[in-house]
Amino acid sequence: MLKVGVLGAGHLGKIHLRLLNQSDKYELVGFYDPDEINAKKVAAEFGYSYFENINNLIDAVDVVDIVTPTLSHFDCAKKAIEKGRHIFIEKPITNTLEEAEELLQLSEKHAVKGQVGHVERFNPAFLAVKDKIENPMFIETHRLAEFNPRGTDVPVVLDLMIHDIDAILSVVPSEVEKINASGVSVISKSPDIANARIEFKNGCVANLTSSRISLKNMRKSRFFQRDAYISVDFLEKKVEVVKMKDAPENPGDFDMILQNAEGEKKQIYFENPEIDVNNAILDELETFADAINNNTTPIVSLEQGTNALRVALQIIDSFKN
Repeated sequence: MLKVGVLGAGHLGKIHLRLLNQSDKYELVGFYDPDEINAKKVAAEFGYSYFENINNLIDAVDVVDIVTPTLSHFDCAKKAIEKGRHIFIEKPITNTLEEAEELLQLSEKHAVKGQVGHVERFNPAFLAVKDKIENPMFIETHRLAEFNPRGTDVPVVLDLMIHDIDAILSVVPSEVEKINASGVSVISKSPDIANARIEFKNGCVANLTSSRISLKNMRKSRFFQRDAYISVDFLEKKVEVVKMKDAPENPGDFDMILQNAEGEKKQIYFENPEIDVNNAILDELETFADAINNNTTPIVSLEQGTNALRVALQIIDSFKN
């Protein structure tokens, strides 16, 4: 079992503490939070060991789980890496691209592993169809949330859209070529609604919409590729897979057949992939333990987290143009 310590005992930090405490791959040593009143309350309520000094906690563990506000990610991660500790770091990886790139260099220098908390990669609906998404050419995503003051200190792109950016980058085998985007501030000082069009060098186009002032919650992505349409509902944990193949010479009475202008006939059929119920946060934490123990690359590496941040910041820059 890997000894782990958590930095940050806010809403998400408490979830991480609970899951790490029940995991058989980690031994939860304790946590640190700069808010002493909140930290003592969490320690008293749940019985976790509270460290009053961040360095003492880092010294006592193998893995540091960073669940602090984004502005402090870099400083916390740098402290941990320089002491030779593996790091799990919530998304976005850091506040700036320069910070993320420095963490990459530091992790290589000190031979430690890092994973970024892009939890939608572990969503059971996405896992059920990820292998079926092959060279998509058009992608459409909608990530809409009801207003919540928590998280409005950052643009909606870094708060919500970055989940879809990371998922898209994980399935499109091409580099980004061009980005056009627009964002509108309604309640916050930073944009609350954003739309981005990402064009890839292989011709794929992704159209992303995110809002944190919607009347209902929605987290859907649709992938269009040659002879297939795949829909992923991250919120409801549902998928839809519609495929086409050459029509049989003698179709059955209930076969759905389409004929194009050239006379080619295609049969439409539906696949129903099995969705395995899971706890996505526990899965991301435990697969990181596996990556450390087996010396393999984490599923969402620091490099991938940096790439997602790079695209997110390019989208934000595009607002100003």
